[in-house]
Amino acid sequence: MLTISNLDYRIGQRSLFENASAQISAGWKVGLVGRNGTGKSTLLKLIREEIENPSPDPAIRLQRNARMGWVAQEVEPSDETILDVVLATDAERHALMQEAETAVDPDRIAEIHVRLVDIDAWSAEARAAEILMGLGFTDADLARPTREFSGGWRMRAAIAGVLFSEPDLLLLDEPTNYLDLEGAAWLETYLVKYPHSVVIVSHDREMLNRCVTHTLALEHKQLSISPGGYDAWLKLRAAKTALLESQRAKQDADRAHLQA
Repeated sequence: MLTISNLDYRIGQRSLFENASAQISAGWKVGLVGRNGTGKSTLLKLIREEIENPSPDPAIRLQRNARMGWVAQEVEPSDETILDVVLATDAERHALMQEAETAVDPDRIAEIHVRLVDIDAWSAEARAAEILMGLGFTDADLARPTREFSGGWRMRAAIAGVLFSEPDLLLLDEPTNYLDLEGAAWLETYLVKYPHSVVIVSHDREMLNRCVTHTLALEHKQLSISPGGYDAWLKLRAAKTALLESQRAKQDADRAHLQA
């Protein structure tokens, strides 16, 4: 689904990635971990092509024809309802529904309706409503215009929109910052069942244990991926550290023996 090959990137004189590589397969739910300031958010921006990678060859490749989705900003305040804003994030369905209202050619009308059936367009409102209510909106909220909601609630609507659009690769950067405990718990359950790939950055350790299948670690300007959640990665990291310390102690003992 996503391949990172020999990635080099620096900000000014500071190097964040040096020959870093990793591969994420379709369907993996990946927790991106690393100390603050190591470059996790920068990596997401590079994947989204939000910032330019100066490497001569593409170091980051997304599977051909795969759709990528993320939350760019909160939903803009307007007279559109929260439900309509979320429904519009499915670009194909939205375009077909609009075209169906004006199309006059019978063959084209038939094509539109066949495609709408293929993408399960008629259940879209129910699916969008389920996501919105899972994130804390009430049934009455769905018909309210977005301008009546605070920025935090409009951000929840933006999260609902990207979930509803079901991209092949979903990128989430600290999504629980905008959710209460119930909304965060619902999101965890939703991500476990999500049918496509996910990369998530979160400070919520339990979330990184419960809803990811793999952990992508950013350390020492390198990337490494291992199966399991955050705690499994910590155990693997501790075992590797212990092995390195044991090898170093043996080398020190051998060196001392030779010097003697």
